Amino acid sequence: MIDIRPVAHPIGKIIVTLGVSMLAPMAVDWWHGDPHWAVFLQCAALTVVAGALVSVATWGDYRSLSIHQAFLLTSGLWAVLPVFGALPFMLGQPHAGFTDAYFEAMSGVTTTGTTAFPDLDGLPRGTHLWRAILHWIGGLGIVVVAMVFLPIMKVGGMQFFRSEGFDTLGKIMPRAGEIAAEMTRVYVMLTGFCTMTYLLLGMNGLDAVVQAFGTVSTGGFSNYDASFGAFLGPLEWAASVFMVLASLPFIRLVQGMRGQFAPIWQDMQIRAYLRWILYACAIIVAYRVIFLDQQGNILDITRETVFNTVSTFSGTGFFSTDVMTWGHLPLAVLIICGLIGGCTGSTACSVKVFRYLVLFQAVRAQLRRMHSPHRVYALRYEGRPLDQDVIDSVMAFFTLFTLTFGLLIVGLSLTGLHPRTALTAAWTAIANIGPVWGPEITANGSVVRFPEAAKWLMILGMYLGRLELVSVLVLLLPRFWRG
Repeated sequence: MIDIRPVAHPIGKIIVTLGVSMLAPMAVDWWHGDPHWAVFLQCAALTVVAGALVSVATWGDYRSLSIHQAFLLTSGLWAVLPVFGALPFMLGQPHAGFTDAYFEAMSGVTTTGTTAFPDLDGLPRGTHLWRAILHWIGGLGIVVVAMVFLPIMKVGGMQFFRSEGFDTLGKIMPRAGEIAAEMTRVYVMLTGFCTMTYLLLGMNGLDAVVQAFGTVSTGGFSNYDASFGAFLGPLEWAASVFMVLASLPFIRLVQGMRGQFAPIWQDMQIRAYLRWILYACAIIVAYRVIFLDQQGNILDITRETVFNTVSTFSGTGFFSTDVMTWGHLPLAVLIICGLIGGCTGSTACSVKVFRYLVLFQAVRAQLRRMHSPHRVYALRYEGRPLDQDVIDSVMAFFTLFTLTFGLLIVGLSLTGLHPRTALTAAWTAIANIGPVWGPEITANGSVVRFPEAAKWLMILGMYLGRLELVSVLVLLLPRFWRG
């Protein structure tokens, strides 16, 4: 029997932290004379009490977690946090039932960025800040999980990165504090720099904080129906830079903060990621200028293309224009970019660049074996040999990702959605990207018109995609519960 106390105890503490963070949007609404502040006070009290009761009831000296408990902790945390994160939406927004509120909270903590609210411009200031806080907490949480838990759980080849950061095998909890401190320091500094940059370029305080939280977490929640379309010009360039930084491996950013810049450029992931972004932007700009003959300054077209491409590639999901007007080829390129995603160990989502590099090496080696079947081809990554269990884990992830993506498309189609809507909804959910395109989508990109069944399928897709599938699906195996 699995002891769930070491799992429930940290979840209870994090719930308390979530409740305390509700005081920030409460203060914003109170300062501006909005009576909505009372909603956040009630929700904060409920959340803190619930988290404290769980934490106290499971109190103990837990110095390590088993593999089973690590799986339960990661899966349980992302299922429970949206329940409490949804409280301010349910109590403060008359039109938001449990489904829409939970959808919004899950979209927040998984840094997806898809909204179920039809009118963002009319939301209270505190609600905008709360949506941004959910993003920020979810982005930080996934960075820590990627460096602490996924390597020891051997999810999707992440065991390859165990020696990149910290040796956590067999001593998860003591090392988790050290990892969390390092990552949090970089995360906070990056958020601070991003906020200051937005302020210097003309945003007001609330706008700068909300957009910075959405940028650094690669989440994409904005406080405007027009998303980043409300901030054109230099702000798009600045946001593009910070979205790229947030989708780089945080262990490299830690090294950069220590003055060690060589590992950043030597990282195969980073070089491939930047190169692929350049390729995608070049293809789209060339297509728009040559084939669509779109009017406007070439620099404006380039800026608009770079921003929206980087936003999709990193999984942030901000948009500054209607990309549907770009034509079929650019849209196909953006969909491919979303299915690639950012770098492993970052706030970005989707499949990740590392896995594609491993996949390409495996395919290349297989083709060579067909030509010379008796020759041995060792797969290497940055000079280090790739163990067979890493390759197997990556292949298993690709298989699960493809199957889940296909099943989501079928399921969403069966709810009555237009085929294009079903495809992009499944794409944005499983890859945690944000935008959905189709006739059922409102002007601000909301899925409020979706059937409830479709919203719950997207919730499931966001949940599975953020936790990289295996860490959740393993809980369905009877052998897991037998220990």
